[in-house]
Amino acid sequence: MLEKTLSKNKTELSFEDFKAEVLNDYRIAKISRECSLLGRREVLTGKAKFGIFGDGKEVPQLAMAKAFKKGDFRSGYYRDQTFMMALGELTAQQFFSGLYAHTNIDLEPMSAGRQMGGHFATHSLNEDGSWKNLTEQYNSSSDISPTAGQMPRLLGLAQASKIYRNEKSVQHTSNFSKQGNEVAWGTIGNASTSEGLFFETINAAGVLQVPMVMSVWDDEYGISVHAKHQTTKESISEILKGFQRDNEKNGYEIFVINGWDYVQLMDTYSKAAKIAREEHVPVLIHVKELTQPQGHSTSGSHERYKGKERLQWEKEHDCITQMRKWILEFELETESGETLRFVDSEEDLLILEKDAKKIVTTAKRNAWAAYTNEIKAEVVVAVRLLEKIATKSNNGAFISKLKSDLENNVEPIRKDILIAARKTLRYLREEEFTEKTELKEFIKSSIKDASNKYSSFLMSESNLGALHVQENKPTFSENKNIVDARIVMRDNFDAILKKHPEVVIFGEDAGFIGDVNQGLEGLQDKYGDIRISDTGIREATIIGQGIGLAMRGLRPIAEVQYLDYLLYALQIMSDDLATLHYRSFGKQKAPLIIRTRGHRLEGIWHAGSPMGGIINNVRGMHVLVPRNMTKAAGFYNTLLEGDEPALVIECLNGYRLKEELPTNLGEFKTPIGLVETVKKGTDITIVSYGSTLRIVEETAKELLQVGIDVEIIDAQSLLPFDLNHDIVKSLAKTNKLLVVDEDVPGGASAYILQEVLEKQNGYEFLDSKPATLTAKAHRPAYGTDGDYFSKPSAEDIFEKVYAIMHESNPNKFKSLY
Repeated sequence: MLEKTLSKNKTELSFEDFKAEVLNDYRIAKISRECSLLGRREVLTGKAKFGIFGDGKEVPQLAMAKAFKKGDFRSGYYRDQTFMMALGELTAQQFFSGLYAHTNIDLEPMSAGRQMGGHFATHSLNEDGSWKNLTEQYNSSSDISPTAGQMPRLLGLAQASKIYRNEKSVQHTSNFSKQGNEVAWGTIGNASTSEGLFFETINAAGVLQVPMVMSVWDDEYGISVHAKHQTTKESISEILKGFQRDNEKNGYEIFVINGWDYVQLMDTYSKAAKIAREEHVPVLIHVKELTQPQGHSTSGSHERYKGKERLQWEKEHDCITQMRKWILEFELETESGETLRFVDSEEDLLILEKDAKKIVTTAKRNAWAAYTNEIKAEVVVAVRLLEKIATKSNNGAFISKLKSDLENNVEPIRKDILIAARKTLRYLREEEFTEKTELKEFIKSSIKDASNKYSSFLMSESNLGALHVQENKPTFSENKNIVDARIVMRDNFDAILKKHPEVVIFGEDAGFIGDVNQGLEGLQDKYGDIRISDTGIREATIIGQGIGLAMRGLRPIAEVQYLDYLLYALQIMSDDLATLHYRSFGKQKAPLIIRTRGHRLEGIWHAGSPMGGIINNVRGMHVLVPRNMTKAAGFYNTLLEGDEPALVIECLNGYRLKEELPTNLGEFKTPIGLVETVKKGTDITIVSYGSTLRIVEETAKELLQVGIDVEIIDAQSLLPFDLNHDIVKSLAKTNKLLVVDEDVPGGASAYILQEVLEKQNGYEFLDSKPATLTAKAHRPAYGTDGDYFSKPSAEDIFEKVYAIMHESNPNKFKSLY
C-alpha cells in the first residue's frame, strides 16, 4: 500500500518527497485543529458570536484535497476548514477574520463577514461581474447552513461536466471545463443524510450518472442524537447498498473507510477521483470512526450526552492522534538495509506542533487587530466630532457622557458608534451650528457605508444586470399570423436555443413530449436530449441542477410543472439561489431561470397562487408574472442577456388563447421592473397581473356601460416592482386605487399596496381609501364554482369598483345593495 501511496499523483515520488508531504499534511492538520480550539475560546470570551468547527475531520479532508484538482467544485458544509487550508484557499488569519465577521472582502474572502465562520467560497467573478477562468482555480461554491441544503446544487455542479463532455455546442467554452473532466465534491455530516434533500440528490445523481464524489463524515452523532436514532442500521453506506453499481446496472461506487487511517484514505480518495473523473460515475465515500473533540458547536458541551467510555474512545481514535502515532512508528527498510523514518524522534513533532500553535496565535492576533483597528479609527473620528459638539450645545453634559462611553468602550463595534451619533442628534433638535451639519453628514455617510458592507449585492451591480437590458418590442408581419399562444412560446424557445448554445432546458415532461402544454414541442428532436431533457418528479433537485449548471457557465432553464409544486423547492430557492450573490459579496452568481405556470387554476393543490409567500422568500431573484405568452417569451429573451436568477410564471390558461406570432423571435424583450398600462381611464386605477388581469379587462367593458372609466395597469414584474413609479402617475389622474389579486389576503396585494402607497407616496393623490380584492383566505375549492367563489370574479371586481365610486359620488352611483 505504501508503494501505491508513494507513486500517487506523481510519476515518481521519492521517500524524501513523501516524507515532506506527510509532515506538511500533519502541519496543516495541527494548524486547523489549533484554529478550532482557539476559535472556540474566542466565542466563549465574546469576541465572536458563534462557532462551528472542523475538528475531528482533519485527516480525511487532507486526502480529499489531494485528489481535488483545479477546475473541480466543492459543495460542502461548515466543517471543511482543513480541506480549504490544504488547497491554500483559507489561511488561519482568514479563518479568524470570518469568526469576527470582518466586512473587508480582501481579509475575509469567504463572505466579507456575511456568514458565520465555517462557510467557505472561492471567487468565480471578476470585479466587473464577468467570469474568471474556473478551470485554472480551485472552486468552492458558497456554503449555506441549512443541513443538506448543499446537496441539490452539488448535482448541477457535477452535471455540468457531463454536458461539457458530451454536448458539442458548448465545448468551446474553455473557461468552464476541460472536456468535462471536472469532479464535483460533496461533503455532509452523517446525521444530515437523514434529510430528504440528501436522498433526492443521491437518487438523481445515480440516474444521471454524473462525476460526483460524496463524502459523509460520520462521527455517530447529530448534535446530541446518536446514529441509532438517525439512520436505519446506523449506517448510510449499508442502506445505500442498493445503489452500488454492478456489471449490468449503473449506480454508485461505494467506499467505506476509517477516518483516522491516513494511508487508506489517500488511496481511497485517489481511486474515487479516478472513477468519477474518467468514467463519470458517482461515488459515495462513507468516512467512519471520526470524532468531534469539542462537540457540535459552541452552543453546548458534548460531555452532556456522551458517556466516559465514548469520550475515551474518541480521545484514542482522534484522527490527528492516530496520524501522529503512525508518523512516530513508521519505519521502512530499503534494499540496502537503511531504515527510513518520517522523524528521528518525537521532539521533531513537538517542534512542528509548537510552530503550528504559534502560527495560529499570531493569525488570531493579526485578524483581531485588523478587524478592530478599522472600527477604532471610526471611533476616533466620531469622538472628535462629539467633543466639538459638546462644547457648543446646551446639552453638552449629556453629549459628553455619550462621547465618554464610546471613547472608553474597550471593544466597540459600529453599532456603538451610530448609537452615540444618532442619540447626540436628538439633543440638537433646537440648535443649529456647523458641527451639527457635520454630524448629520457623518451619520448619513456611516449608514451608506454600512449599506455597502451589509446590504449590497442582493442583485447584480454590474453592467450585466438584467435591468440594463433595453426593451425591444415585438414586431409583426402585415398579414397577421394568429396562432395558439403556445406556438409563440415554442418558436421563441427555438430561437433561443439557436442563439444561445449554452442554454439547456429540463424538467418534468419537458423533453420527449415537449412539456405538458407543448411549449417545447419538437425541440428535443431538433436539439438533442442533453439540451432539452426530462427529469424525475423531484422539484428541489431540478432547481439544484439549475443552480449548479448556472454556476459553471451554462444558462439553464429549469421547469417546475406547476406553481404550487414550487413549494417543494422553495427552501432551495430561498436559502441558496436567492442569497448566493449576496452571501458571496458579489463573487459568485447563478443566473438560473425557473419556468413554471399557474394563475386561475382550480382546486386546493393546483390553485396557482401562493404568490405572497414566494415573493417574500426569494428576495435576490426577479419574479415575473406575464399576462400572455408574448410577454413571457420577451422576459426569457431579456433574462438571457443578463446575469441574474429569475422565476417566470406563465398563465396556464393562456396557452390555447390566440396571439399574434412576432417576426423577431428571440430578439424582442420585455423590460423587467416596469408596469404596462393596458387600458387608459379616468375614474379609478386597477393594478393586477397574470390571468386575473384578463378578467379585469373584461369587467372594465361592463363598467363603462355604467359610466365608470377604469385605468388598468399590468404589474408584469413583482420583483422588482414599478421602478419608474408609473402607478403613482396614474393615481394623480384617477385618485382611486384597487389592487386585484388571486393570492390570499395580505399576500401579494399587501406587497403591492406598500410599494405604491409607501415607496411611491401614492397616498398623497387618493381621495378614497385604497382597496384590495383578493382570493379568500383558504385555498380554492375544486371545480369552476370552486374557483368562482374562492377567487375574485368579474362580478366581484365590478361590485368592488362600483362601491368605491358610490362612496365617492353616491348621487351618481346609487348603491347596488
